[in-house]
Amino acid sequence: MVIKIGVLELQGGYALHHNLLSKIGIRSFPVKSSKDLKQLDGLILPGGESTTISLLLKKYNLRDSIIKFAQHYPVIGTCAGLILMSKNVDDIRVEPLGLFDLSISRNAYGRQIHSSKKKIYLLNSKERKLEFYSTFIRAPKINYIGDNIDIIAKQEELPVAIMSKNLLGLSFHPEIDGIDIFHKMMFDKSSKFYFEKLKQGYAT
Repeated sequence: MVIKIGVLELQGGYALHHNLLSKIGIRSFPVKSSKDLKQLDGLILPGGESTTISLLLKKYNLRDSIIKFAQHYPVIGTCAGLILMSKNVDDIRVEPLGLFDLSISRNAYGRQIHSSKKKIYLLNSKERKLEFYSTFIRAPKINYIGDNIDIIAKQEELPVAIMSKNLLGLSFHPEIDGIDIFHKMMFDKSSKFYFEKLKQGYAT
């Protein structure tokens, strides 16, 4: 079975997601309208300007289609994508999709000139902890986490990657650094990190 993953292409850094999916042998397709979601097996909401993407989602009537899609298929949101997937955002210009019961602060890691790579701890089980560095660009901060959401990675003591069933949200940009573990986690059923294979019991 050929896996087909869509990448939202309204604004932002979608090209690197296509590149990363190609490197792990997964076909990807642009998503610019509701019809583009048909026959896809998953979706990525990339980083970018969350206020702009929020407006474009309404303009192109994609909001309801993405919400329905996320009820059945795996979805990754990176940076602005995480902001859009949340329930509450500290900026009235953003109309989030409400996929996660989260409260988010935009640009909590500083302006774009303050972008940097930070050490992240991936907590994929009680027995093992993986570390890597990834890029934060005006990254959002998770202020509140509701029920049925697992923290799967932290930067120091701050949650920067969360998962709920088939949804994954990241404050950072693994696609910039060529880190493929999260794309495999959601879309590669042969990977040991595939989300349906991971044990429950993430650090909270």
